[in-house]
Amino acid sequence: MRIVFIGAGKVTIGTARELIKKGHEVVIIDIDKARIRDLSEEMDCSFLHGDGSQPNVLHEVNPEQTDFLFCLTDNDQVNVIASLVGRSLGFKRVVTSIGDQQFEGICHELGLNDTIVPSITISRYLENLVEGGENVELSTVIKDEARFFTFMVKEDDLFTATDLKLPAEAKVICYYRSGKFLHADDETIFRTGDEIVILTHSKNLPQLKEHWRQKPPAGNSTG
Repeated sequence: MRIVFIGAGKVTIGTARELIKKGHEVVIIDIDKARIRDLSEEMDCSFLHGDGSQPNVLHEVNPEQTDFLFCLTDNDQVNVIASLVGRSLGFKRVVTSIGDQQFEGICHELGLNDTIVPSITISRYLENLVEGGENVELSTVIKDEARFFTFMVKEDDLFTATDLKLPAEAKVICYYRSGKFLHADDETIFRTGDEIVILTHSKNLPQLKEHWRQKPPAGNSTG
């Protein structure tokens, strides 16, 4: 696979090294020319000097031939802008890292569903350790063509999972309200601000993304 990273921080370098070992093609974009020079002497991958949030820079790494664009700079605004630019240029999948949790809802509203908040991930991991729980790797649960899809509710009207009229092989499994995890069933009433999590077949992802990027879910069919 071909993976492009924006930002040459520790997470990027650690991940890139492992991907390179597995034979993947890696490109790292960073605005720090000296940083690129130092890393290029020890890493077997491509480097590009420039601002990864600029369209002309991202054009240089062949968006349509890239499987993943990881936006991992230490600036949330740059990551969000780079993600939006990357999506518009045709990157197959864009992953956005944000340090400030208040940007999470904004990312979902903008259709940036592959958003990670490192502090939350670490906090949940430590909480599980304290409580004695076992952390199950997602890759061991989500196999074959199964995928997760999430979206934020923007509509003011109340509605249930049944009202969503999801395509076949798609089901609401849980939701988050004010950051709190809650189970969901067909009669659960959702409201503005809820983040809904759907388990679905991968073939439904383009349809789901297109639907919730353009219009609110209540009372409308995804068909």
